[in-house]
Amino acid sequence: MRKILVGVVTLVSLMMPLQASAEDSVSSAEALLHQMDEASRELSYELSYILIKKNSIEPIRYRHTFEDGETYAHLVYLSGPPREVIQRGSEVSYFEPGLDPFTIKSNKMVAPLPPIMKSDINELAQFYDFISMGRAREAGVACDVIRIAPKDGARYSYLLWVDTRSKLVMRADLLDRDGEPLEQYRAVSYVVNPKVGDVLRSLKTVELPAVVKLPPQPQAELSWQANWLPQGFESVSRNRHRLMMTERPVESKMYSDGLFSFSIYVSAADNFTVREQLVRQGRRTLHSYLLNDKEVTVVGDIPPATARRVAESVAFVAGKVSASGETTP
Repeated sequence: MRKILVGVVTLVSLMMPLQASAEDSVSSAEALLHQMDEASRELSYELSYILIKKNSIEPIRYRHTFEDGETYAHLVYLSGPPREVIQRGSEVSYFEPGLDPFTIKSNKMVAPLPPIMKSDINELAQFYDFISMGRAREAGVACDVIRIAPKDGARYSYLLWVDTRSKLVMRADLLDRDGEPLEQYRAVSYVVNPKVGDVLRSLKTVELPAVVKLPPQPQAELSWQANWLPQGFESVSRNRHRLMMTERPVESKMYSDGLFSFSIYVSAADNFTVREQLVRQGRRTLHSYLLNDKEVTVVGDIPPATARRVAESVAFVAGKVSASGETTP
């Protein structure tokens, strides 16, 4: 009996350092992500990087500074027709070929930046594991490598390379559930310097397009609901509108967990509606299927199996009026 007891005590003592090591790894990874978040939001820096997708490579330059509680940023696409995005505090201006420049009220750019740079780390910690993967070299500097892995397996993951000195993201790989890269953000050069802030301060006096004033949209009461969502995804908007080409009424709802997002669209089926289809292009999945006389479509940055499960969970609410004016029985 004494030998058995000694063996058990020895086994437990051997396991404790392993458990402590794993907990320390998670703690250090999360702490590093908080440092990355602070650096991304508060430093004055210029970051040149390429966005690599399956069939394209897009070179981009991003400049950022933070002053007097306001963010000033400038993103420029370096190939093809001139395109740029300017953020001045709570206003973001877009310049696209073929469109009149416009400005909207927002604290975030809609632009190809690693989403983790604009995410709430504390919120993500509820639904993702942060795992230290050691060190590697990227963009000519030593980096800490961190994996951001979903706890439920129902969404994609990220692998990040964070500069050990500046704490800025040097590389971000979006991985599918098999660990295959769907897209990559890879820095080729960067500068952290107050002079970047001096350049961006000139945005204070630059004449930008007038802010587009959109009439307030009441939150539509939709005739359906999704009965299953991956944990952490919450509704951020909902709408009723008509498709531009067909004038077919559509109800939609967008969901986000702070890192990924997707939308559900519900409309009346027509002669061109297929019973079911699944399309995945890079990070974007489209899954649609026929539910009685309605077409349910899920589009977003989620795995195909997740999109299918969300779509098949949609059910209509009795007594609600749909976008087409019909009352759900």
